[in-house]
Amino acid sequence: MTLDALDRRIVAALERDGRISFGELAEEVGLSKTPCWKRVKALEEAGVIRGYSTRIDPARIGFGIEAFIQVSIDFEVSDAFEAAVKKHPLIRRCYATTGEADYLLQIVTVDMMALDRMLREELSRLPGVRRTVTSMAMREIKGDISFAEAAARAQRG
Repeated sequence: MTLDALDRRIVAALERDGRISFGELAEEVGLSKTPCWKRVKALEEAGVIRGYSTRIDPARIGFGIEAFIQVSIDFEVSDAFEAAVKKHPLIRRCYATTGEADYLLQIVTVDMMALDRMLREELSRLPGVRRTVTSMAMREIKGDISFAEAAARAQRG
């Protein structure tokens, strides 16, 4: 799906506030409610909008440690590794990567003892894990981007 300027304005508004009403959204982008609703539904059906969620501050609910873990695996079990990662509640994100490691995991734990326990008792036992390298996040500098803004910038060249 190719986004036009109106679609990009809709996406940008929803990125700022996923709870905005269709009336407010329509007014912000210069449409009436029904055409705005139809465009949002089309963006959802095309997979541009994958869903709506609430952003939680992990530290404020007890997860004081955030770490990034490079994982090297025996690749013949990559499907089993990926399935296990998808089920693990403390793994926020997982990316298949190029370079020295096969995957990069972003995880949260309550403290260093919990991180140590997770690395030794859980992560090391996932299918095919050969090696891990852990980096601790000290503080977040930038946490989100506006994909609508990034797409507009990319189109400008």
